[in-house]
Amino acid sequence: MQILFLDESGAVVPDNKKHSKYFTIGGIIIPEDYWHDIYKKFKELKKQYKIDSEIKWRFFSPHNKDEDNGLSHLSFEEKNAVRSKLYEIISHYKSVKIISIVTDINQAYKLSYINNKDDLYWYSYKQVIERFQYHLQDLSRETGTTFHGLIIIDNRLSYDDNRLRHLHYNLLVTNNENYSNFGNLVEGLFIAPSHLSIGIQLADVVAGAIYRKYEKNDDVFFEKIKTSIRNKNGIIEGYGIVKFPKI
Repeated sequence: MQILFLDESGAVVPDNKKHSKYFTIGGIIIPEDYWHDIYKKFKELKKQYKIDSEIKWRFFSPHNKDEDNGLSHLSFEEKNAVRSKLYEIISHYKSVKIISIVTDINQAYKLSYINNKDDLYWYSYKQVIERFQYHLQDLSRETGTTFHGLIIIDNRLSYDDNRLRHLHYNLLVTNNENYSNFGNLVEGLFIAPSHLSIGIQLADVVAGAIYRKYEKNDDVFFEKIKTSIRNKNGIIEGYGIVKFPKI
């Protein structure tokens, strides 16, 4: 079983509101055989640096003043060390892969079928799970054994979660020539709070690194995860990093 954990970076807002240039959904695919080992390393890292909260990308900012920021006692150098070690945990396993969608918000709102922020989120999400399905198909073809996968995503507002749950289900059961076949996916969408999932927390720092590369033109942390991004013959765009819309 392959488990895809998802989280986002950047905000999805109506077109008439001020927004960043990009919105990113970042995903990390963890084979079930390695989950416990990764969990152990994650917990040991938190213990080493006396981190008593969940780990979020925004907590690494020296300007973050959130009350629940469990990294606030760390120096700037220590925060960067923690972040780098998280990426080392990810890149240590060759079978752990990263997939992500990078959505150009202005360009997306020019599409006829993107009418609101819900549409923007859904069509971004859809392309991420398409890449997950392709990844499962590739593994099955390469090994001669069928690989299945499930998806766990960070929770949002109740309305947003319920809508996404139903859209995800309809995507799996609808026969539509314009949609991919998602025959390798198991069950529906699992939604969990990030503080209860180390996989979602890892997806959060992945999404943050990718978002920062495109939004701020800063690839310092992106380079630390680049080797883990799904690719074909070294090409990551279109395989591990998908840009939406394609222009």
